[in-house]
Amino acid sequence: MSSVQQNVIKHKVGLLNLAAELGNVSRACKVMGLSRDTFYRYQSAMESGGIEALIDANRRKPNPKNRVEEATEMAVAAFAIEQPVFGQVRVSNELRKRGIFVSPSGVRCVWLRRDLESFKKRLLALERHITETGGVLTEAQVSALEKKQGDDLAHGEIETAHPGYLGSQDTFYVGTIKGVGRIYQQTFVDTYSKWAAAKPIRPRPRLQARIYSMTECCLSEQSMGLIRVLTDRGTEYCGKPETHDYQLYLAINDIEHSKTKANHPQTNGICERFHKTILQEFYQIAFRRKIYRSIEELQIDLDEWLHTYNHDRTHQGKMCCRRTPIQTLIDGKEVWNDKITALNS
Repeated sequence: MSSVQQNVIKHKVGLLNLAAELGNVSRACKVMGLSRDTFYRYQSAMESGGIEALIDANRRKPNPKNRVEEATEMAVAAFAIEQPVFGQVRVSNELRKRGIFVSPSGVRCVWLRRDLESFKKRLLALERHITETGGVLTEAQVSALEKKQGDDLAHGEIETAHPGYLGSQDTFYVGTIKGVGRIYQQTFVDTYSKWAAAKPIRPRPRLQARIYSMTECCLSEQSMGLIRVLTDRGTEYCGKPETHDYQLYLAINDIEHSKTKANHPQTNGICERFHKTILQEFYQIAFRRKIYRSIEELQIDLDEWLHTYNHDRTHQGKMCCRRTPIQTLIDGKEVWNDKITALNS
């Protein structure tokens, strides 16, 4: 029984119990905002079938006469596995070329009956089909699986296997300090260990020329490198390698660059969550206690807080498991060393 059904039954039983407690049907119905006809209908259902009879009967009954022919339904289901990336309109058009006439809404109905209404579900059906039949993936099916992998990355479903596997980098607006001007922060977080580094900066036309070092400063202390970095699509991160300092640095050091989906900051959620933490636990407190005259003065206090964050503050993430970020990073070095050894051998 679903939670919705339970709530409906509680409401109906509550009316019956209230009437019994008050000894007055009219008063109970007035309190509950229901009519006496409704009360007697509930009471009759309760007496005849018990509590289960109070569940609303589903008036929607399938009418097989309105469905497409069985051969058409099988063709739609087979095409969903053949081309899982196509939408219902595209499927209708493609099947029409094969002499199978079904409307887009008819395709949708077949998908709903066979649990194929979403791209993800059609890919799962494709995987089950390949597992059961042992067939070979076509070019279109391989392309669909690659598209799904790209969508997962763009929507935040990120896999991280060890420290240095993926770094998350972002720009955070801190605020405006009197006598200093507008202050931004460059943030780097290792997605495995949650080890973080941050540097307050001033906005300048060539912002990217001063941020590429963030990708190397975080892991160099542990003699580890970086395989991939995730950023948004801002101009400080994106551009042509021959004219863009950040892109040039990534190309020289063979670091893969992944970009978030446009207008979806939650894709880089690890950095965004760190920004919330540093805002609440450092900046809001520091700006109430002290007036900063320069960025260098702010950097000193920020470094002290970051040392506490990385070395003393425990984390509850699935990788940290109540360990500090630096301890998680050190414990993960073994996986990194094994991977490097395997690649070099």
